[in-house]
Amino acid sequence: MIVNFDDVSLVRGDNLVLNHINWQVQPGENWAALGLNGAGKTSMLKLLHGDFWPSEGSLEVLGERFGHTSIPELVKRIGWVSSALQDWLHPGDLAERIVLSGKFASIGIYQEYTKGDMDRAKELLVQSGGAKLIGRSYGVLSQGERQAVMIARALMANPELLVLDEPCNGLDLFAREKLLNRVAKVAAMPNPPSLLMVSHYPEEILPCFNKVLLLRHGEVFAKGDRDEILSEATLREFYGTPIKMFTVSPGRVAVYPQTENEG
Repeated sequence: MIVNFDDVSLVRGDNLVLNHINWQVQPGENWAALGLNGAGKTSMLKLLHGDFWPSEGSLEVLGERFGHTSIPELVKRIGWVSSALQDWLHPGDLAERIVLSGKFASIGIYQEYTKGDMDRAKELLVQSGGAKLIGRSYGVLSQGERQAVMIARALMANPELLVLDEPCNGLDLFAREKLLNRVAKVAAMPNPPSLLMVSHYPEEILPCFNKVLLLRHGEVFAKGDRDEILSEATLREFYGTPIKMFTVSPGRVAVYPQTENEG
């Protein structure tokens, strides 16, 4: 099993952040977790990363049970694409060195590496659409270019699980589509990692995400096959308000609040 939340609750201070989460990710499944601000999406990812610990219940990731495994070693088996992680990276480092650091799940490179390691880092950067970024400092890159670097970095250690934490944040329309195309290519690779993407927006959920989790107020509202979960009836109940749905492209839908005039 890739991920197993077994009756997991999380309390931070006086706040119940996650309430009795039961959710499993099986091999061969790609999941998108959808929710509004405050739904608990970020807290769920912090649990996966070992930043938080369940207040109740048990958590297993890649067959390792929290409390009975080394979190630093486990994290090396997970690729992360996150805006929060970007803030920790060294802006003066070259793009290919940022990618290479993914092999060690470190900020900066403090271990020995081979020419083959660096060649692979550059190759992954090219495959992620970043051929022109080789030799450039991370700090001068656009947000879209940084996300290309982050995807390449996440793949550097051949992860078993790839986590995409709101990867389209800060991207314009065209940069967003480029990034989503890269995600689709990752899903189509031979022996790809399992994908887990967290988002606010249904239109970012590509057809490669065959499962969807809806989080609301720290609880699982619904989970299951994408066609069932991304239906107008389910999403209307989830958001608690009339909505309008549009087909963006085959297998992708956008959702907007329905105004009174449209009612």
